[in-house]
Formats: sequence, structure tokens, C-alpha cells
Amino acid sequence: MKRFLYALSLFVLGSLNALGQLTDYRVFFGLTNQQPYRVVLRQWQQNKQTRYLILDPYTLKTSVVNLPPTGVRALPWLSLMEQIEQTPYARTLQLEQTRDYNLQDAGIERADTTERGFSLTIDLCPSTKPLTRSVFEQLIRAFEPEEKPIPVTITITGLWMESHQQDLAYLKSLVSRGDLDITWVNHSYHHRYNPRLPLPMNFLLEAATNLNDEVLLNEQAMLKNGLTPSIFFRFPGLVSDKAVFDRVLAFGLLPIGSDAWLAKNQQPKQGSLVLIHANGNEPLGITDFINLIRQKSPVIENKTWLLYDLPTSIAKEK
Repeated sequence: MKRFLYALSLFVLGSLNALGQLTDYRVFFGLTNQQPYRVVLRQWQQNKQTRYLILDPYTLKTSVVNLPPTGVRALPWLSLMEQIEQTPYARTLQLEQTRDYNLQDAGIERADTTERGFSLTIDLCPSTKPLTRSVFEQLIRAFEPEEKPIPVTITITGLWMESHQQDLAYLKSLVSRGDLDITWVNHSYHHRYNPRLPLPMNFLLEAATNLNDEVLLNEQAMLKNGLTPSIFFRFPGLVSDKAVFDRVLAFGLLPIGSDAWLAKNQQPKQGSLVLIHANGNEPLGITDFINLIRQKSPVIENKTWLLYDLPTSIAKEK
């Protein structure tokens, strides 16, 4: 076992070194110059190349590409929106502007309500406890071979990545062997929480919070760890106000909430964004989820109750 853990740690360090140093990371809005056109969201330097985070505005899928300066066209935000106004991305951004008023759970709580199943979102907030690997093992056991790879959304923080490299390698191994298809979501870098403060002054609403760092440092940490940031963002504690919500929109990101936080006894509906924590701090939610998939075993087997890919579900939402 010790030999395995040592080999795994070498693999992680080697993978990080192979990615190369990332510098000059910045918000960059524009379009690629060749069809099919893609929305450009970020630009940085890595391995002596200019790299971009780009988005397919129809599928809401992101990818990292190397392009020469002539391969992209910078655009002011409003001009970019005019160019893509008929796409699911632009439509969803417009809807998000009507969802910025709640203190808790602002953002997308539910996707395509015609789906017979839901989108599973798993939060990895900072924690000293190990990853709850049993939830992934139960998930694979329940949904394979009916769904392979199984679509899962994981919202991740920079501090969790710093202290859980072996757990992160485990999750990446589930992707590489075809068990999971993970959408990686920015959940802020530090995810600060003060139990003595009321919600309107807590999490990202705490005084002196640097939102640029919380968003952009976490994206860089994701990229350095070989993860492709998605177009989505989840507020720590699901807490925001209009000012912070609108600033996240200004990064080009789509905030997501949840209408089914299982540990709070919120039951999923068709198209729900179900929320559980796999960072070791929420055993009740994990137990509820495992019980739920056991109850649904017959309809999972006949494919009438499934997990859905979050970007696809939101892209086709009417």
C-alpha cells in the first residue's frame, strides 16, 4: 500500500510539472477567427505558448486551445453578446440576470424539467478530511453499465486541491478509465466561512474579499492541476448578493445553485441540480444520496431515471 501511495504521489508531481508554469492569466473576451466560432474567455502563457479557454456557445462546453494571436479576435463584451445573441449561452446569461436577488441559492437551481432524473453536483470545499470515495464507488456501481461514463459535476476549491492531491488524482483516474465524465466548476479559491458572522457578511460577502482572486486564482489552480474550468460558478455556502452575483456574471460565468440539497432534506425533482458534499463534512447528505440511488435501482436499470450532463441540460433548457 505504501509503495502504491508513493508511486501515486510521484505521478501527481510529474503531471503538475509537465503542465508547465502558467503566467499572465487574464480575462479575455472575443471570438475565434475560424468556424465553428467559439467564445474566448481567458488568455495566458504556458510552455512558451499562448493558450485560451474557449466556449462552445451552443453546447456550453469549454476547452483549452493553443492559438496564435491571429487566431482570435478581441471584442468588447456588448459586441460579443450581439454576435452570439441567438445561442444558448447568451440566452442563459440573460436569464441569470433575473436570478441575482436571493441571498441564498441565486443562480440556476434546475435545468431541463423534462428530464427523468437530475444533474448531480458534488462540492469539494476546504476540509482536513479525506474525499468520501464511497459515494463515487456507489455511483459507478448503481449506474454502470446503463450510463458510462456517468456525468457528474464537481465544484472545487483551490484550498481543497492544495491539500488533497491524491484524492484529486483518484478522481482524474475515474475519468481516464471512462467511469466518470466530470464537469469541473469553480467554487472559489479560499471558500472562507466564519461561523460567527451572519450570512449577509459571510462567505464571499465577508469584508475585504478579493473576488478577482477567488475566481481567477481558482481557475489557474484548476488548470495547473490538469482540469478544464467549465462555464459555471457556485458561490460558497450558496450565498451571494446582487453586487457579487453580477460581478461573477461579468467574468462570463453562469452561477449555479441547487433546489435539492439532500442534507437539508430537499427532495430532487425532474431536472434538479442535486447537491451533496464529498469532502468528509456531510455524512448525512452522502447517506441520503446512497439511499436514493438504491431506491431508484429498478428505474435506473431500465434507463427511465438517469443522471444528466449539466452543460447539455442547461443548453437545451427552454
